[in-house]
Amino acid sequence: MDGQLLLVLLLLLLGTSVPEGQGPGPREPEEEPPEEEVPEEDGILVLTRRNLGLALREHRTLLVQFYAPWCGHCRALAPEYSKAAALLAAESARARLAKVDGPAETELTQEFAVTAYPTLKFFRDGNRTHPEEYTGPREAEGIAEWVRRRAGPSATWLEDEEGAQALIDGRDVVVIGFFQDRQDQDVATFLALARDALDMTFGLTDQPKLFQKFGLTKDTVVLFKKFDEGRADFPADGELGLDPGDLSLFLLTHSMHLVTEFNSQTSPKIFAARIPNHLLLFVNQTLASHQELLAGFGEAAPPFRGQVLFVVVDVSADNDHVLQYFGLKAEEAPTLRFINMETTKKYAPARGEPATAASVTAFCHAVLGGEVKPYLLSQEVPPDWDQRLVKTLVGKNFEQVAFDETKNVFVKFYAPWCTHCKEMAAAWEALAEKYKDREDVLIAELDATANELEAFPVHGFPTLKFFPAGPGRKVIEYKSTRDVETFSKFLDNGGELPAEEPAAPFPETAVNATTEPKEEL
Repeated sequence: MDGQLLLVLLLLLLGTSVPEGQGPGPREPEEEPPEEEVPEEDGILVLTRRNLGLALREHRTLLVQFYAPWCGHCRALAPEYSKAAALLAAESARARLAKVDGPAETELTQEFAVTAYPTLKFFRDGNRTHPEEYTGPREAEGIAEWVRRRAGPSATWLEDEEGAQALIDGRDVVVIGFFQDRQDQDVATFLALARDALDMTFGLTDQPKLFQKFGLTKDTVVLFKKFDEGRADFPADGELGLDPGDLSLFLLTHSMHLVTEFNSQTSPKIFAARIPNHLLLFVNQTLASHQELLAGFGEAAPPFRGQVLFVVVDVSADNDHVLQYFGLKAEEAPTLRFINMETTKKYAPARGEPATAASVTAFCHAVLGGEVKPYLLSQEVPPDWDQRLVKTLVGKNFEQVAFDETKNVFVKFYAPWCTHCKEMAAAWEALAEKYKDREDVLIAELDATANELEAFPVHGFPTLKFFPAGPGRKVIEYKSTRDVETFSKFLDNGGELPAEEPAAPFPETAVNATTEPKEEL
């Protein structure tokens, strides 16, 4: 027997440790020991694969942001995230905020299916397998309130009239659920909805004296507000109970003013209201003659609550993008426009008609009754529309160019403000350069925010469509990689990608985007 091996066996029998490197075989790699504490930066826990388990054990509620150092959206979120952590710390809240450097912690990004940055997930009671996706705002108070409503009760329990009145007096919009049975399923439905309605304050009671105080005899959700009607009631169905969708729509509808002024604070709520019809009054708020129109506009609103959202747009404020969307100039105010947000069809009243309560009411009824035809936006055809490599299309020359039977026309529908459109601009220009000597190929673009086509509604930017030569008005939508090589294969193959080229959709920006921006991995 080998002398060294014999020595090792004797040492093992005597219980003596074997010197490193002298064992009978290769040593198994040791796992890194878990960290004993979780480090912090600006009040935010810094997580890795080694300390996540410890953090989940130590903190019952934990919001975790997966970020990338190179991500612009992550950098924009960082100061608000730190402020939110400070707000929660000042309240001695049980909830904590944490972050994970995604590119450095690939095991964690894979475990939690992170595909874009920033991604935020909420962990409760140490449950590592089913975190909740974060759906709240991206500013400090909104982040903190979203977490509060999950770390603690989402509604204040009310025992007496004094507590109820204090809650109602303390906020512009307060929602109180009156339920005779505290264990009823409707209570759970109410509390679940309260977790996400961050712009409203919620209370809950089963006290008979409060039912009597507010004139109620059955389970009811009551919205109290310091404007318009002051109160709106949503009785629970005795047999079916509370429907979450119906209750959510009720609260959204009645928590808004009958007339809402459009600005950066109100626009998210306007788009989220799920009322498809919007009536907009464009006025210059610096002019007294325009301000006088607001009373009549508001007078017309009540009968249309829940059916038409009344919105005021101040053309003297930073609302040029709204004017552009409707094809208007500030000098045209005061004027009305009606839009259906689902179809994006726009309607205008007869020219010169004053915006009185009677005319506003009549215009609404006429549009809803199908008596008014929609209008389409179109710019004038530029004199040099065909002089550049990428041809310029507008509403007025689109049909003639796109459906020219002698041409293969590849069109990019874009928005000037769209990031994805800007990112592919160089590739589109290079494609036009490559095919500039082909008489049968045109590479073109159309600003879809300033030109509308009834047959081709655009729901996201950029949208790419190919109009092959020949009869039949054939249209093929392009849904693959946005680079010159793949574009060329598509064109050279008559509007199809070769079989070996998989369709790989790229991100696009919605026309009325309300979701938070992320950067794809």
